[in-house]
Amino acid sequence: MATWLKFRQTWPRMSAVLNSITPIHIRGPALRRALIAGARRVISQREALNKINVFPVPDGDTGSNLAFTLGNVLTGALSRRTPGAGDLLKRVGDDAIDGARGNSGAILAQFFTGVAEAVGIVRGIDFAAMSQAVRAGAASARGALADPKEGTILSVITAFAEALEARTDITDAKLWFDKALQNARKALAYTPQQLPVLLKAGVVDAGAQGFVDMLEGIDEYLKSGQWDLIDSVLDNRADLEAAQVHGDLSDEDPDHRFCSECLLVGDGLDRASLRAAVTDLGASCVVVAGSHSRLRLHAHVANPKALFELAARFGRVESTKADDMHAQKRSTQGAGGVVIVTDSAADLPDGLAAELNIHVVPMRLNFGDDDYLDKIGLTTAEFYHKLRTEIVLPKTSQPSPGDFRRQFEFLLSHHPALVYVGLSRAVSGTLQSAETAAQRGHVDRSFIFDTANAAGGEALLAIAAAEAAQRGDSPEAIMRLLETLKPQTETWAIAREISHAVRGGRVPRWAKPVAEWLGLTPMVKVTPEGKLKPHSAFFGKKDIPRRFAQYVAKSVDRDKKWRLIVGHCDAAEEGELLLAELKKLIPHERAWCVETGPAVGAHAGPGALVISLQPVI
Repeated sequence: MATWLKFRQTWPRMSAVLNSITPIHIRGPALRRALIAGARRVISQREALNKINVFPVPDGDTGSNLAFTLGNVLTGALSRRTPGAGDLLKRVGDDAIDGARGNSGAILAQFFTGVAEAVGIVRGIDFAAMSQAVRAGAASARGALADPKEGTILSVITAFAEALEARTDITDAKLWFDKALQNARKALAYTPQQLPVLLKAGVVDAGAQGFVDMLEGIDEYLKSGQWDLIDSVLDNRADLEAAQVHGDLSDEDPDHRFCSECLLVGDGLDRASLRAAVTDLGASCVVVAGSHSRLRLHAHVANPKALFELAARFGRVESTKADDMHAQKRSTQGAGGVVIVTDSAADLPDGLAAELNIHVVPMRLNFGDDDYLDKIGLTTAEFYHKLRTEIVLPKTSQPSPGDFRRQFEFLLSHHPALVYVGLSRAVSGTLQSAETAAQRGHVDRSFIFDTANAAGGEALLAIAAAEAAQRGDSPEAIMRLLETLKPQTETWAIAREISHAVRGGRVPRWAKPVAEWLGLTPMVKVTPEGKLKPHSAFFGKKDIPRRFAQYVAKSVDRDKKWRLIVGHCDAAEEGELLLAELKKLIPHERAWCVETGPAVGAHAGPGALVISLQPVI
């Protein structure tokens, strides 16, 4: 007993000596809990972040994009225990990249990836190594942007990284972290001085605020040392069971073409009732696995939207996906040549995707908290109905790198190469998501082409690529063909009214009363750089389809034959009238009328008309 009492009395001094000799290490379990706390804090502040989003465009989606990005990390890497901090950070980086939404989400994902690469696969990290890794992450995030702007999330990440002391003798993690957090808060408060648009609006940068929110969640965990992980742990059997069901999957499932999955989050989730309801829906290959707080739902259905709406009655739906098994089957049967991929911003005429074996990665859009897969989870007609009836403005976002990676990996298991024909880099981060997916997979077999176009123009280039692939052309030859056609493929559009563009922040508010007073129907054209620029306008609202057709036809070389795609935003009658007028005026080989999707409709609004044309060579 005397020996034990003496040991207890001398232990504090011995511990201090040991700590001065052996650096304290950050281990996987503690790091995981801290990151969960940080991610949840950002998700809880989602709406507040959306409200202060004014840069680069006041479209009110920064909070949602960060929430979607970190939600993918929560349901992935952070849902499973791991003893190794390095392995955890690598999986966090991978899941963040896969789920990245928007500029801020992509920057945050690149930050995590940079940290993970600097740490490597280690079980524990000392404070000096962590400080250096965070600095590497900040540099990686900055290096990912062609034109980094100060006064954004980049500035705050840099300020945080620079304030983390790179010492091995740190004994108090709370003080070490708090000092850097204070520096990040100062950088956040300074963002309005760096970006005049923030100063004018009286707000700080939304992405920068989101990063500080994450740091404050981590800080709260460090100070309290407590965090309820019960709701954060996803039953590992969920992913395992959903994967195993495909072991016996029949190729023939004509009535259930979409392999659909989603995650349900809530309290007291009822697995048995959900399984019964999905079975009653007529789904096949149904798997419902997980815990009372998180369930992974897998099913083969004809209508993914109906499945996701049913699931929403049981909990909050996240991480939706729906793979078209008919398209996958086409690839397995037609393996051997180059395969063409595009995204749902391309307005492909009905039936051509199947005819030409074009695979489509869906864009994502949301009305408030409801997240949809474009043209799969929400049809174009349903989108316009919601656009006309919902108070909340829809937000569109690019597919995540994970959406592309899943598609690319499947296709490259059956084809020697793929060519992705993508939405203009100048208007969306979609192309960057595809490039990220290619870099993390088979970069030598994945060819990424920037159409500098959208809607029908993007579709015309995808059609030309697919026809070349069917002829047996190499990916290099297809890329050369696309480079030839790109500057000759033009897209024009008119908007019946500009209120949706004003609400979305794409057009200044003063322009709306001016346009209404003058009775203008504005016209825009896609520039060679891939941006939409005002081109002209019609006075008055009468006879617009005929006048629009005549205006565009004046610029067309009538010694050539053309392909035409007319797109309409919930205005089928006027779309058909416009196409008929164009066919009278322009020599054409093929011509189609299609319903233009949310990539244009969310900004142009109902009634907009789009003309895309391409010469036959």
